[in-house]
Amino acid sequence: MLGKLLKTFRASHEAPLPQPDTQLALGALMVRVAKSDHTYLLSEIQQIDRVLARLFNLNPVAAAKMRATCEKLDASAPHTDAFAALIREGLDQVHRLAALEALCEVMLADGTPHVEEIEEIHETRLLLGLTEEDLREALIRARAAQG
Repeated sequence: MLGKLLKTFRASHEAPLPQPDTQLALGALMVRVAKSDHTYLLSEIQQIDRVLARLFNLNPVAAAKMRATCEKLDASAPHTDAFAALIREGLDQVHRLAALEALCEVMLADGTPHVEEIEEIHETRLLLGLTEEDLREALIRARAAQG
């Protein structure tokens, strides 16, 4: 009984999730890539925050808040294709390439790309309508950005 009451109380105080746009979709995909290997490391969280701040001209607090929203969106959406479709339909080729590069940066954040992360990147690349060559170039730029 108490558990049910607490659940009702919490649910009534949670703000509804915003409708995803291209920015939130990219953030949710970054979270999805980071979590795809069943770990969500601080290095990945920090990388997501840095990428969000850089891409969308956000201060660190705003980037962290955006990432938290993206985490909730990721948890509520079962399929990658919905987020990828928003990006594919809402962004031109140059910006889709930048999105793929951002995803690669997150994949590389913990130093070791895991099989699940690589598979998520490949699936997303296809859904974004990008080529293998596009992915190779995005990986090169992402590695260069990591130093």
